[in-house]
Amino acid sequence: MTSIDQPQDAPRAFQAAWNAHDMTAFASLFHSDATFVNRFAHYVRGVEAIVSLHQPVHETIYRDSTLENELIDITAIGEDAMIVHFWSRLRVGPAHPAGAHDVDTLILAVITRREGVWRIQALENVTLTNPRTGEAVLRR
Repeated sequence: MTSIDQPQDAPRAFQAAWNAHDMTAFASLFHSDATFVNRFAHYVRGVEAIVSLHQPVHETIYRDSTLENELIDITAIGEDAMIVHFWSRLRVGPAHPAGAHDVDTLILAVITRREGVWRIQALENVTLTNPRTGEAVLRR
């Protein structure tokens, strides 16, 4: 599934596009003027910039990675706008220079409906870390 029929579909659609390493499917999840903040605090605006940020890593270090997303909650901020929080576990494969490992993040996405179609308007991805050491922490 790579479409967002309802806001609660966003985590699964994001996961499906990522796991297929399909940048066309990934792009289809976002409005053309969407914004994206990755887990390294790199901010981009526009679906083309979002794809440009992700395509190189999907061709190299994340080419064998998979995501497992889990919906946390949805908050309506209007009839055509929802805030969606979800957990995301990135399972990085041996293609990564550091070898296979997991990274957990918390994603906040603003999903909006335009002309009857739900897409991501803004997404921010935050790595779970120990605030004292910066060491990555996996959620239980």
